Amino acid sequence: MMKRLWLLPVVALFAMIAGSNTAIAAYCGAISYEGCGGCGTVAEGVEASDGSVAGGTYTVMRTVRETVYDKVEETRYRTRNEVYYEDREVQAVRMVPETTTREIQYKVMVPQYETKTRTINYTVMKPVYETHTKTTNYTVKIPQYETRTKTINYTVCKPVYETRQRETKYTVKIPQYETRTKTINYTVRKPVYETRTRTINYTVMKPVYETKQRTINYTVYNTVKEEKVRTESYSVMVPETYTKTIKVRGGHWETKTETIPGPVMKKVVREPGTWSYDACNCKCVYTPGECRVECVQCPPKTVCKKIWVPTCEEKEISCTRYHRECRTREVPYTVCRKVPECKTKVCNYTVCKMVPECKTRTCNYTVCKMVPECKTRTCKYTVCCGYKCETRSRVCNYTVCKMVPECKTRTCTYTVCCGYKCETRQKSCNYTTCKMVPECKTRTCTYKVCKMVPECRTKTVCETKCRKECYTKTVKVAKCRKVCEPYTVTKCVPRVVCKQVPVEVCCPAPACSQSSCCDPCDPCCGAKSEGPVRSLLTRLFHHGCHGCDSCDSCNGCNSCEPACGAEPSCGCGA
Repeated sequence: MMKRLWLLPVVALFAMIAGSNTAIAAYCGAISYEGCGGCGTVAEGVEASDGSVAGGTYTVMRTVRETVYDKVEETRYRTRNEVYYEDREVQAVRMVPETTTREIQYKVMVPQYETKTRTINYTVMKPVYETHTKTTNYTVKIPQYETRTKTINYTVCKPVYETRQRETKYTVKIPQYETRTKTINYTVRKPVYETRTRTINYTVMKPVYETKQRTINYTVYNTVKEEKVRTESYSVMVPETYTKTIKVRGGHWETKTETIPGPVMKKVVREPGTWSYDACNCKCVYTPGECRVECVQCPPKTVCKKIWVPTCEEKEISCTRYHRECRTREVPYTVCRKVPECKTKVCNYTVCKMVPECKTRTCNYTVCKMVPECKTRTCKYTVCCGYKCETRSRVCNYTVCKMVPECKTRTCTYTVCCGYKCETRQKSCNYTTCKMVPECKTRTCTYKVCKMVPECRTKTVCETKCRKECYTKTVKVAKCRKVCEPYTVTKCVPRVVCKQVPVEVCCPAPACSQSSCCDPCDPCCGAKSEGPVRSLLTRLFHHGCHGCDSCDSCNGCNSCEPACGAEPSCGCGA
């Protein structure tokens, strides 16, 4: 094939020279119009007019290859890492608390109390009260009052009002107004709002808690009990039995029988009736007798009743009386005292520190811009052109006040102190005098003396210590391994499908050099009408099928294989 490629330029040159000899259609020479000669017949031998064949179309079936994709599931394998845990024994150390006991000797100061007695001589100032009376003379000045009367003359100015009139002339200027119109251009600031975003950095104090320990020394007071005995006096009510004679009201019950007559009851008694024959009804009719009321005495009844018969008797009884008797007893009691003991404990406490933390937030805010906008309005205003003078008059009323003097008189009563009168008086005053008289007394005082005596004691103290202990523990160790797992993939597999597609082919006018066309079904028809270029192309591209020489004369064109998968040139395959 490669050896023949150099012939292509030569073939193209010959095709240009001999293009007028034979008209060949496109489609890579797959369709030939050799069978559509000027004989006026189509490839199937159907007769048609010259106008419908020359320059017309006809349909041929063309084999088209189409790629179809089929979905095929395919199983594939992939490797993934899988984490699994394996038990492993590890040597570890733990602290085991161990409690031990030991005895500690310590000294305690034990108080010993001793009771002592002493006599105290003291002097008491005893108050002695004495009541005295004294008479006091004093002088009192008594004022002497005298009532007098005097006449006072005084002048009062009394107002007298008088109404008068007067006429006043005045000039008034009346303004003359004229209405005018003017156009005012003004600017209005119109707000335009714009939303913006800004980032605000702020600091937040975040609490961080830290646990610390501190040792606290504290004192515990242990209670030490001590048994003591004291003597106390108490009184007891002792019973004493004695006999005395008393009068007792007694008696007994006696049974007495009485007969009570029965009550009288009223009883209704009916007389016997009579039977009579009724001729109308042909039957006997019973007529009841009359009723009467009778009094009937009920039988008597016997009643037994008890009667109390009182008696007076003397009886000796035993009585108990109580008298108070003083006794002494010893009462044990417990004295508690507090012994201080110093101890230490570890206290956990939490310290909070505020650590600053920077944060950022986005804040939307609105910005208002005042955009100027020009507007126009028409304004009407009044202009004063001038003034017109006008004379007017008015009557004015006014009041004149005159003060007229008037004499008056009034009588005034007043009190005058003429002098003082001396008067001697007496008053008695009782007073108490207190004298402190010394008095000697003696008292016996009992007091206790406390001595602190050291005493050795022993106490058992528990101590807890931690010791290290080795032990074996099992831990989970993570390991990684590769696992091959299958998964399914759906893929599209291309497949070529051949199908027949109808194609309309244009049939040009034949360029036959012969005066008459051959039979289109003649197997050698195409070979006789081929030009030199057509014959050359047939030899180059049709392997094993050169013209009609190699075709079976019985099968016509059906035994020849067309090039490029096209239809046969004679149209028999269609």
